[in-house]
Amino acid sequence: MIPLTEILAKSKNYGGLTLLEHTQQVTEAIELFATKYSFNFNIDVARRGAILHDLGKAHPYFQRKIKDINSGSLSEIREWNFVHRHEISSLAFLPCFPKEEWNSLIDLVIGHHKSIENDPSGRGIIDLVENDRMLIDNHLKDWNDWKGYGFEILNLFKIKTKDISYEEAKSALDYVIGFCERKNNGYSPLRGLLKSADHFASAFTHNTSSHLKYLFETPDLSFFRDEERKSDLYPLSQISTDDSRKHTLVVASTGAGKTDFLLRRSEGRVFYTLPYQASINSMWERIKSVVPNKDIRLLHATSRIVTKNNIDEQILQPLAGSAVKILTPHQLASIIFGTSGFETVMLDLHGTDVILDEIHTYSDFSRSMVLEIVKALIRLDCRIHIGTATMPTVLYNELLNMLGGKEQVYEVSLAKEILDTFDRHRIDKLEDESMIEGILRDAFANNEKVLVIFNTIKKAQDFYKKIEEEEDFRFISKMLIHSRFKRGDRVELETKLKSEFNGDGSELFGNGLMPCMVVSTQVVEVSLDISFDRMITQCAPLDGMIQRFGRVNRKRTIDTIGKFKPVHVIKPSGSVLPYKMEILKASFDQLPSEFEVLKERSLQEKIDVVYPILESKEIDVHLIYKNDRYQIKELTNNKKAVLVDALEIESSTCILETDRGKYLDGNWEERLQMEIPINYRTISRHESKFEQLEVGSYPFVIPQQEFEYQKYGLQLVEHDNFI
Repeated sequence: MIPLTEILAKSKNYGGLTLLEHTQQVTEAIELFATKYSFNFNIDVARRGAILHDLGKAHPYFQRKIKDINSGSLSEIREWNFVHRHEISSLAFLPCFPKEEWNSLIDLVIGHHKSIENDPSGRGIIDLVENDRMLIDNHLKDWNDWKGYGFEILNLFKIKTKDISYEEAKSALDYVIGFCERKNNGYSPLRGLLKSADHFASAFTHNTSSHLKYLFETPDLSFFRDEERKSDLYPLSQISTDDSRKHTLVVASTGAGKTDFLLRRSEGRVFYTLPYQASINSMWERIKSVVPNKDIRLLHATSRIVTKNNIDEQILQPLAGSAVKILTPHQLASIIFGTSGFETVMLDLHGTDVILDEIHTYSDFSRSMVLEIVKALIRLDCRIHIGTATMPTVLYNELLNMLGGKEQVYEVSLAKEILDTFDRHRIDKLEDESMIEGILRDAFANNEKVLVIFNTIKKAQDFYKKIEEEEDFRFISKMLIHSRFKRGDRVELETKLKSEFNGDGSELFGNGLMPCMVVSTQVVEVSLDISFDRMITQCAPLDGMIQRFGRVNRKRTIDTIGKFKPVHVIKPSGSVLPYKMEILKASFDQLPSEFEVLKERSLQEKIDVVYPILESKEIDVHLIYKNDRYQIKELTNNKKAVLVDALEIESSTCILETDRGKYLDGNWEERLQMEIPINYRTISRHESKFEQLEVGSYPFVIPQQEFEYQKYGLQLVEHDNFI
């Protein structure tokens, strides 16, 4: 019998952590999580669940696999040819614990990796019961040879043990199966608790203790409450946040100080949501620079790229317990769709402050999702703070009612006289795109920075190619930015846009490149702190356009108030996807023309004309909570595909053919840098034409030349069929 120090929990590739070490680390983590979560956990039971959760890794099947021991003979291959789940074997040690704790211990342990049924890989315990008549025998194989390791660990944690016979262990697993089969609808906080502790300890291993001490801190937001930040330039800074009502609804112009106000309203840990990757990158940088807490996190697909200089920050991003976490609502969607880990997210959110910024930008499925998230946050006793520059009255009233009406909601808006000071754009309507080049020539002659926005990536790419060919614009600094660049390149492009083109006030970049032109899509619409001199844009829904306009003449000073910059809006025609023509026509009609000033005080009335009713998409079929009760069975979760179906989000990835070899050989971080996100519906029209790899994120391989990609981003080109 080998010593306990040679029984591994993690393979050599993941540090070769022993089972005892991992158990110690998870136990330490769960004690903190059980104490800090706003849920009345029995800490002693939680601790025992952590001690128990991985004891099944001492099973010889697991040790053979993790040590890469290959079967030699045909009989040996047959002997070990079965599905083993270590969490099932762990529960054979239940007889060492009081019977009244068994149900809680099962909740903690049995689902900490897999849904107990309908698991995508078919490896949940109920799935295995239905498909493996030898389930219990296999999970107790050679029981007498390895149970001693479990007893040894239990003894080290001062848990009194007794010998467990094979029959007793079998009876315990029979009990586990029956318990799981009898599960009702609902969700298991205990499952979420063990998962969060296990994930944290697995991420930090030997450094678990040092990182636990920074978790669950209330953020120090004193910077935003500093009296010296009060200014007439930012009218919300003059309004008190001292109001006893739980929730907040703020409607105020871009640049009025919404971010500061929403953060000043926050009392505890903060989840700050914004709609786009670029906007949350900027917000993370902004908050991290002034909030002294160590644990300020960023959560989205490229967060590990943005935090690349700090390996600890990379690891922390998806874990629970942050002081401030900046993310998109899609990262919260698991709490309404029940995808993997939703119980942990619910525990992490419970009782916190959740800021939903720029909530008006969501439409169709995403709007329905956000409204359902608000309902879930209310059930989780969150303080909800909603901020927006524009919002249809019907949507405002819907949110107000959800949050409990005027008795529960602190409503804040700006007086019309103050709104007048935010007038900053003169609108020019264009019949078509034929006038764009003339406008650009005049703008560049005046040394202006120009932002050109199209509603689709294809239009942006085509226009950029056309401008490149124009001799008049050959020496003008220009940039194309949209969502179909490699994740790593996208972050660099955002940085370049904010520093070099916009100007960051530094000695190197000053006020930015002048003249210059940036061609883009909706990715620059929200919360990117850039301020250009002129905009040319395709018509979009009115609320979205108002956000776009906010990227022009954005800098607010005493000198800029009352000064106006031009915005040229192209009349909608032909195909207007991804939008609806009736919305675009109504939006275009509401805009002034002939360089008349767009009045901030008129925006609410105009938006209500465009959106007289609240339109949303039906997503009830996907929800785990309907009609005041849960529709999902405890200890289970839904497949991620449900979330993708409901939101139609960018659920697929592509890579360039030139990156194929590097992707196949790369680690997860290197692969992430090469991936280009794309909507599955877009790629599905072409999927038969492209190879799809069976590793990483299963990317489609696009045969685009690297130099073409560097200039224009991903283009769905096909292989040349000519020899």
